[in-house]
Amino acid sequence: MSIVGGLDQALIRGQAVGCDAIQIFSKNSNQWKAPPLSISEIDRFKQTSKETGVFPAMIHTSYLINLCSPRDADWRKSTDALCMEMERAEALAIPYVVLHPGAHLGAGPEAGVRRAAEAINVVHARTAGFQTKILIELTAGQGTCVGHRFEEVGMLLQQIEQSEQVGVCFDTCHVFAAGYDLRTAEGYDAVMAELDHAVGLYRVWAFHLNDCKKDLGCRVDRHEHIGQGKMGEAPFAALLNDRRFFGLPMVLETPKGPDDREDVENLARLRRLVMA
Repeated sequence: MSIVGGLDQALIRGQAVGCDAIQIFSKNSNQWKAPPLSISEIDRFKQTSKETGVFPAMIHTSYLINLCSPRDADWRKSTDALCMEMERAEALAIPYVVLHPGAHLGAGPEAGVRRAAEAINVVHARTAGFQTKILIELTAGQGTCVGHRFEEVGMLLQQIEQSEQVGVCFDTCHVFAAGYDLRTAEGYDAVMAELDHAVGLYRVWAFHLNDCKKDLGCRVDRHEHIGQGKMGEAPFAALLNDRRFFGLPMVLETPKGPDDREDVENLARLRRLVMA
């Protein structure tokens, strides 16, 4: 949900379209820095969450962050930026910060994983005692991006010293684009079994629900409205009725127009798929 007009406005917009939970950017997603949150902003956000009943589940980090970078200056800048995002989420009582690990830029996936783990270890040291936790988002695998194979995410978690503080955000479009076929009952079960083996389903703490514009295994991150892409409705029906994930926050990242009408339509499609 957009934060135009103030962070609290995202909650009001979420209530207007019928959300139970929302995700926000806490700042401009294409800038490194942001003005500090004021006490009044923080208080207004918390009060609006109570008044609307909308759960602010996640902050999505800036797209500029690249914890996998082999370039020291970029790596340090990204690590500092993640610390700032964690501080903002903690102040707002938002439980999760969602992170794309980044791109290894030719250094190789294993090197990228090591760099990302090192960065998260630094962040944990700087934010000791925080309630907010990091979520590693499963990625589509464009270019040299790390995190599109479940094994890469498993390796990353193994190298994080306080790994119990880190979970996974399952993005349906990204997983499909990465080559995991969720469109049949057998395929869905196989994908979840593979994720369980490589990462552990107990580490999945949140979902992004998005259809995919491109074909299976395209490794292109292009979201589509629910049921209108190459995935269809079947994977969402399976996921929404999978008791292992009941109670976890699930948010849309589907295309949006100026009036959020598409959000209403996508939410309605998803809710129709939930069995009584």
